[in-house]
Amino acid sequence: MSGGISSLPLEQAVWAALEDVHDPEIPTVSVVDLGVVRRVQVAPGRIRVEILPTFVGCPAVDVMRAAVEERLSGFAADVEARVTFAEPWTSERITEQGRQRLRASGFGPPAPSTSECVDPHLPVLPQATCPYCGSRNTTIENAFGPTLCRAIYHCAACRQPFEQFKTV
Repeated sequence: MSGGISSLPLEQAVWAALEDVHDPEIPTVSVVDLGVVRRVQVAPGRIRVEILPTFVGCPAVDVMRAAVEERLSGFAADVEARVTFAEPWTSERITEQGRQRLRASGFGPPAPSTSECVDPHLPVLPQATCPYCGSRNTTIENAFGPTLCRAIYHCAACRQPFEQFKTV
């Protein structure tokens, strides 16, 4: 263990270490800030972490699970990260720090769940706030972005395309 984490109680040290594990598709946001870590359980020699997938079939979830196990391997002999569907992940789970990091990386964070979407079956906004210049003079270019959780928008003010996270 490094970085002064060893002086913390084990569960706090585990949560702190999880800040080093990032979503492989958005490397500036940790799994903690993304809100995919549902629960951490510690016992002598054992750590269990429950991970909520952002979408069913999310290709990044297995990579995150393996990265969690690797990062925590120095804390206990028996480390298991498992994917659970015990409760649905929602975009409300993303922390404020996670939202700021998304913006700083050029992604539009998801809007509050009370926002008006284009279609109740398709969680995309008629307009989104540009993460580059803050303008709302944006249009949706494609509701189906590079991953299930993102849509492509264009900002008329700064002329930049950007990916907007869907509200789930």
